[in-house]
Amino acid sequence: MMVHNQSNQKIKVGNSIIILLSIVGLIACIAVLFPQVRQMIMNLLEQMRGRKLNEYQSWFEVLASYAMGGICLILFFDYCTLIHSGRMLVQNVKQEIYDCLSEIDFHSFRKPVLLLAGVYLLGILTIVRANFLYNDDNEWAVFGSRSWYDWSRYVTVLLSYFLQPEIHLTDISPLPQLLAAVTLSCSSVLLVYILGEGKMTIVRLLASISLGLFPYMLEGLSYKFPTFYGALSILISILPFLFITRKKAFFFCSVVFLLIECMFNQSAVNIYMLIVIMLCFRDWNSRKKTQKEILYFLGTSAVAFCFALLFFKFFLMRPINEQESYYTSNAILPMAHLVSGILSNIKNYAIIINHDLGLIWKAGIVLILFFFIVQSMRRSAYGKIKSLFVSILVIGLSFCSSYGLYSLMATPLYEPRSLFGFGIFVAILCIIVVLDYKKVAIITVLALNWCFFIFAFSYGNALADQKRYIEFRRGILLHDLDILYSHRENNSEFLTFQFKNSIDFAPSIHNIAKNYPLIERLVPKQLTRTPSWEYLYFPDYMKMDYESGHLVNKGYLDFSSLNLPVVLDSYYHTIQSDGSHVLIIFKH
Repeated sequence: MMVHNQSNQKIKVGNSIIILLSIVGLIACIAVLFPQVRQMIMNLLEQMRGRKLNEYQSWFEVLASYAMGGICLILFFDYCTLIHSGRMLVQNVKQEIYDCLSEIDFHSFRKPVLLLAGVYLLGILTIVRANFLYNDDNEWAVFGSRSWYDWSRYVTVLLSYFLQPEIHLTDISPLPQLLAAVTLSCSSVLLVYILGEGKMTIVRLLASISLGLFPYMLEGLSYKFPTFYGALSILISILPFLFITRKKAFFFCSVVFLLIECMFNQSAVNIYMLIVIMLCFRDWNSRKKTQKEILYFLGTSAVAFCFALLFFKFFLMRPINEQESYYTSNAILPMAHLVSGILSNIKNYAIIINHDLGLIWKAGIVLILFFFIVQSMRRSAYGKIKSLFVSILVIGLSFCSSYGLYSLMATPLYEPRSLFGFGIFVAILCIIVVLDYKKVAIITVLALNWCFFIFAFSYGNALADQKRYIEFRRGILLHDLDILYSHRENNSEFLTFQFKNSIDFAPSIHNIAKNYPLIERLVPKQLTRTPSWEYLYFPDYMKMDYESGHLVNKGYLDFSSLNLPVVLDSYYHTIQSDGSHVLIIFKH
């Protein structure tokens, strides 16, 4: 009786503390909803940062969203800890999660993970060896800022402090790339485990290589700083399916992992729906589950997916507009143009993929699609004709899902790294096609993945060659500028520069592009007229006119229209200047 009374007393004290903290938290969150309080917080932030917040209105709105999200989380936490039904729900979910994990033999993952880690590490060898500061890597290397927060990637920022616990980021490559390769190997193994119903073979594992070495994925692996977090976002999107045998655990883990994924890299959430579609089709085609069970699973997945994304959008996401970002925004298509806009985005997505991929790649993917349809018809419990139409529908839905949330965007991103979902789509098809071990299908799948593996070497070597070529051209340019303008270094008047054209690709890249047009989108051009971080390496007295260079079409001055006199003409570039404006025209 004494022990029981002490236990009750501890529970009451704990509940009292929770209630007190909840009241304080609710008061703080409600207070932030008042504009005057947000104004005080804004002033405090400006004092801490020592400067005005350029995105003032964005911050002002975000604080209110954070407060509303905080209120929802506090109320949900109180329900789970103070209300009997909430506590029972938590106990049930915990038990289901424990049951799911206890049913998995994690020791069986060791050899597959090591095998694929070796494949991926070898695949990115030439990329690591190139030691190429890829696009935004220049900013992170020079300033060391963790700018992921601007894109609502809060978990990425937090994890970056664990990986690199310093005030400013520094270049610690190749560690992020090595961690990314190991993470991708875990993702491949889990994908094979889920699609293969727990059975893993060498053929199935090798069939999943396009998950990490598909050409679009190579751009993400080229970055030195964020590459590990991008790979981790793929793994997080797959993890919920480890709990698929328990309904409550699956729903809870789906919501939690999708929310975490949104705070990592929002573009990877499409992997979740890709897997859901394929699992639903597999269970329907084989009649392993009733249609009611399949619809319940699909509905549960869709509700978890929508709930996580809507919570993120309304309570956690920072709005980004075109004034803050020079290449995209997170604005959704207006309702009046939603359907037409989505169709247009998907059409452009397909056109770009068709342009980027080489003939051999496209032929291999078409064959895999053919094998997928034939295999579905042969295995179908509903008849060949019905399975034919449904499998084609599944391919179409999966293809659209592979583009993910970008299809909903008013300004979608078509950079190679944003299209990696297509590589996941191909990986899923490859795994499914080899499940029944038909020799022709296996040879096709392995041959296609071998092509991707070999291309990774070509791409890494192309980066290294382009790096040497850029350094050569940039060195000549800086030498010429130094001769022309070094006497103005101590002058208070800045020179304003614009570039026309850009440093061309190295000859070896033109050769690769004959077979693989994507290489010209993967290898970045430098010293273009659009904002680019390699300008950071120019002398301080050279002011790069980002705005007029990037926004000529919006009314800014284009130096080409000034008819500036030529002050230097060489084999590699022409320099025109009137003493204050400088136009550099690169020759190809």
